[in-house]
Amino acid sequence: MLETSARLLRLLSLLQSRRDWSGPELAERLGVTARTVRRDVERLRALGYPVHAAPGTAGGYRLGAGAALPPLLLDDEEAVAVALCLRTGAGGTVEGIEETSVRALAKLEQVLPSRLRHRVQSMQAVTVQQRRPGPTVNQQVLTVLGAACRDREQLRFDYRDHGGAASRRAVEPYRLVHHGRRWYLLAYDVERADWRTFRVDRIEPKSPSGPRFTPRELPDDAAAYVAEGVTSRAYRFQAVVVLHAPAEAIAQYAWAGFGTVTARDDSSCELRTGFESLDALAMYVGMLGVPFEVREPRELADHLRTVAARLTRAADATAAVSPADR
Repeated sequence: MLETSARLLRLLSLLQSRRDWSGPELAERLGVTARTVRRDVERLRALGYPVHAAPGTAGGYRLGAGAALPPLLLDDEEAVAVALCLRTGAGGTVEGIEETSVRALAKLEQVLPSRLRHRVQSMQAVTVQQRRPGPTVNQQVLTVLGAACRDREQLRFDYRDHGGAASRRAVEPYRLVHHGRRWYLLAYDVERADWRTFRVDRIEPKSPSGPRFTPRELPDDAAAYVAEGVTSRAYRFQAVVVLHAPAEAIAQYAWAGFGTVTARDDSSCELRTGFESLDALAMYVGMLGVPFEVREPRELADHLRTVAARLTRAADATAAVSPADR
């Protein structure tokens, strides 16, 4: 009986970790026969878990949604991660989840073993959240997008770009990325046949979702791709600048959505950024306070000479004013 109970818990954990499983896959993971898997699935159903089965070569098992939420299995690391996320969610950028996050956290901490509760409380004690103004996203929209990414289902939505122009998009969604206090969706735009980054607070999903798609190869680093897209590619002027300072010394000025920094060696790094005007671009790079060289665009190098001449004239004019007239 103990062996069967342990196997049921293992089976439930597998079903919760992935959307679809074939019978042979589950049998191999559990070290039992396909017939034993079928019996264990029936036991889970008797306990209230809605396990769906589809026959045939393309069939398999899937843990579905029931009338009530059944118990979930979390290992130690998952439980700590969920508790910390709930604490963060109580004051985060997702609209309408503050109160529900607090309620869920209270339930979770009530059943956490003391060793895990201590870990969560220790992390929270030394963590300070800084509230900053910015757009919030609807939790239902975030859930819809997350489910589409997980299930590999095409998504249709209305979208407003940064200029307010509206469009209808059909995409293959891949990743949700949180960057610079905003949520972004990384997706393959079917009509434009290219990767695109979308601000989640500008998305209005349409139902039902589309058919399932075959995954494409993602950019090497989804988070870095989104960061570069929202800090340079989206703007009129994109710049590549070599800075003569360690990457870690510059990264603090780029994290909040103003660029991406890549180390070249121990004493220099490359900054990629973008702005709508050359004046803003020159001001940002100049304010970093380190020697630099412009790799592109050529217009920025020319504009820096114009800015330098302007600042020199202002300094000379100030120096020419007598102290009595100041």
